[in-house]
Order: sequence, then structure tokens, then C-alpha cells
Amino acid sequence: MRAQRSSIVLGVIADDFTGATDVASMLVRAGMRTLQLIGVPGEGDALPEADAVVIALKSRTTPAAEAVAESLAALRWLQAAGARQFYFKYCSTFDSTAAGNIGPVTEALMAALGTDFAIACPAFPENGRTVFRGHLFVADQLLSDSAMRDHPLTPMRDANLVRVLQQQAPQSRVGLLRYDSIARGVAATRERIAALRGEGVRLAVADAIGNEDLRVLAQACDDLPLITAGSGVALGLPEVYAARGWLQPDAGAAVLPAVGGAAAVLSGSCSAATNAQVCHWLGDGRPGFQIDALALAAGEAQAEQALAWAARQPDPVLIYATAEPADVKAVQEALGVARAGQLVEHCLAQIAQGLVERGGVRRLVVAGGETSGAVVQALGVRSLRIGATIDPGVPWTQAEGRALLLALKSGNFGSVDFFAKALGMVS
Repeated sequence: MRAQRSSIVLGVIADDFTGATDVASMLVRAGMRTLQLIGVPGEGDALPEADAVVIALKSRTTPAAEAVAESLAALRWLQAAGARQFYFKYCSTFDSTAAGNIGPVTEALMAALGTDFAIACPAFPENGRTVFRGHLFVADQLLSDSAMRDHPLTPMRDANLVRVLQQQAPQSRVGLLRYDSIARGVAATRERIAALRGEGVRLAVADAIGNEDLRVLAQACDDLPLITAGSGVALGLPEVYAARGWLQPDAGAAVLPAVGGAAAVLSGSCSAATNAQVCHWLGDGRPGFQIDALALAAGEAQAEQALAWAARQPDPVLIYATAEPADVKAVQEALGVARAGQLVEHCLAQIAQGLVERGGVRRLVVAGGETSGAVVQALGVRSLRIGATIDPGVPWTQAEGRALLLALKSGNFGSVDFFAKALGMVS
């Protein structure tokens, strides 16, 4: 896909696949025609018309140097496509390690864009993620007290985002854009940003406890070339662009065509939210098949077993590797974290291929960022049109040019009945 000058207003670089659909959903619901690309495009077809383009990377847990290189390649492509502002999207729980990748990627993007300041705001109040006095809360708990404390890949044991980001970005002074300023409106927030820049602060963690705070931040940052955030700040951007005359909101931006065919759910996430969703599905007596990572390691052909099982079941089915934390830990101790994850992702990707190519599945729900990335790549999907929101942060999408609908869900998102709710929207 060749970058061409177009109507693109916003270019987004997302560090995982479900995070990409999350931010795209926020833009679409405000009337911004949004296209999600899977990885950095190469040479080929011209870019379809869109107001915003989101490039989905799989860089959240890769080595920092690799994440930086991929993010810079995405930035170059978006610049060539004519984007007027840029957005680095990460998880609303600030998923990262002590080494990054949020800090290193942010610093690299700032250097490439020639800017000396950016905010960092993972807040997404609609999903219970808020930032106050620089501390990230998940519902009523500090991040460090939430289930994210024991995340298998990116355990988050410090809720103080200023401290977390400073450790990841030692070349930049990290400060706090406090709620006192944001609560006083756009002008006061701009004044505080100017003061922070004058003090030598290059990165400022921004407080936000409600949607109005996100709108204030979007307006106050309208002249910054780069915004770094979860999906929340994107809520206010379409209004900013419309006011500048850059965007004509489209009431039909989220409309996707009806697609018939079978439906299925694939779940690789082991988050608390997804565990509850799997239990709810099974508790209602719906069919489910569990993938066993230890059996995969022993050479058992679980993908073929799951496909044969699915062919005998009423539609829709659930195939899952979701497990409780103690079980996940035991598997990781036996196989290693990386190998356990790779085995499950590869298996679920094979199953997705079989369901679509042999089973006639045209509506597929996928739970988990790593799983979603593996599935989308296995299906050969290059771009997604973004449709209506199922739950905050999770929209239906359509594989461009194909009769295939995908709902790619972050592990921590969605109501307990999410799977049935999602399929009910497109039945």
C-alpha cells in the first residue's frame, strides 16, 4: 500500500492490535472515517479515503530497539500520507516493563518530529481507568493493587506514572500536568503546559478523571505534533479538527455492511475480565473447547481437534486458552513465558484460518491483544474498516474488501456477557 497525499488528518501508531481498534472506535463514534492498517504498509495499492489512519503494530512487548524502529517506520509512512497530527497509542493500564516500550518510543517519535514536549495520558474513564495526581487507577484500585499487578508479560506494580515513565525515559525530564489546571479549562491547561516546558519538562503525565478532562486535553494539545495516550484523549480530537475546518464529521462513519455466515469466539487472554467472560459463556450452556498449552508442547494436534469439534457443534462456538492465574503460572514455569505464549497464539491462529476457510465463519470475536495480532496476520488481513462500538474500546470491524467481520477485544475490556452481546449485534 503506497502512502499518498490524501484527506488524512490524524495518524495513529498503536502498540498492539486491540489497542488500535480501541482508539479507532473512539474516533469513529465522533464521525471520523477511520481505517486500521495491520503493520506498516509496503508498496502497492493507494490508500482508501479516510480521515484517520491507525497503524497497528505488535510492539508492546518486543525489545525496545525493535519497537522504536517499527514505530519510526510507521511515522514515516503516516507523514508521507499527509497526516497533520500524530498519536502514539498504548494501553489504558500503561502496560510496559522497566525498560519500555512507552518511554523509548515516545522519545524517538519526539526526536523525529522535532518537538520538545508531549503529554502521556492513559486515562479511559468509561472503562474505569483514571489518572489523578499522576497515579493510575483501575476502577477503585491503584494500578499496583489491580489484577495488572501479576500480568504474565507486563506486570504493573507501580501506580505512579511519573516515576514509571521517568525510569523508561531517562533522557527526558518527566513532570505532572495536574488536575488543578485541567479542571480550570483549556486556557489554564495551555498555560500550565507552557510553564512545564519553561521548566525543562519534556514529558508530562496528564491527570484525567472524566471525559470532559479528555476534551480539555485534546483542545489544549491542538498545536502539539505528537500526543501520547490511551484511547481516551482521542475522544476530543474530532471536535478540535472540525473547529479548524480539517474535518467534516460523517454520521455514517461507523456503518458496516451486513455479513452472513457462521460465527465463533477465540479467546487467548488470561485477564480477569476475559476469564469472567469465558465462564459466563460456558455457564449459559454454550459450547466451548479449551486449548492446553502443555498438550501443544507435547506435540498434540489441538488445532485439528478443535476444528473437528467445532464442525459438530451448533453455531456459535468458543475455543479458548483462557485460564486462571495459578494455572497460567504453572504452564509458564514448565515451558517458559515466551514459548507458552507462542504455542497458544500459533494454535489459535491456525484455528482461525480453519474456521474461516473451511467452516464458513464470517463473524469472529477474538479476545486478547497478542491473540488478535496472530489471528489477523494468519487470516491475511491488511486493513480494517471500523464499525459500531460493542462495549467501550471494542468495535466491530470489517476486513477491507472481504465479507469478514472481526471484533478484536483487549483482554481487560468488555462486560461479562461481551461475547454474546457482540455476536447479537451482527446476527
